[in-house]
Amino acid sequence: MSTSDPIAEIIGDYRAFAAMQRDRLSARGIDIAPYALSHLAVRVADWDLYVHQRTLLERHARANRENVWNGRPISLIMLAEPLDVLDGALCSRIELIPPVHQRVYRMGLEHLGVVVGEEFDEFSRVHRAVLTGQQFQSAAVDPVYVLFEDFTHVKFYRRSFFDVVEDEEGRTQRLTSVDDTTPPPLATRTAPN
Repeated sequence: MSTSDPIAEIIGDYRAFAAMQRDRLSARGIDIAPYALSHLAVRVADWDLYVHQRTLLERHARANRENVWNGRPISLIMLAEPLDVLDGALCSRIELIPPVHQRVYRMGLEHLGVVVGEEFDEFSRVHRAVLTGQQFQSAAVDPVYVLFEDFTHVKFYRRSFFDVVEDEEGRTQRLTSVDDTTPPPLATRTAPN
């Protein structure tokens, strides 16, 4: 991790994380090189860290659409400059997720989003044996995913969920927040880092 990379200083070594996920997928017969990256997801352990990282990331953002999901705010941050994440693959979106609500999660860099596109159904069929499952977040967002032993994921989307949100709610060119939301109390465990 370079000290001249302010995003890596905030969220961790995203290049090493993406390379690790790529290599793990390759060992399972999935090559992500042909696909675009949707986003990097970062999960934080407590509310204060969420607000702190959101504030730092917003200094490098053109927009942040913060919404409430499962009773908690979640930030969809669009960086002003895309990150060179993986072998020239660019990513300009970070999903910042506040404290957990119901199961075991990895803190820090938690998942990499990959956009499969129109090949999504075929991709899901071909790789069914190595996929862990599928999420049904909405009618338009239903990624399949691989969960690794360290509780990190790679999620595969038909379309980036950031694009779906923009289609449903309009494109945002500003920072928005829901600061008046109080996070609910936690009753859960987290995965070791």
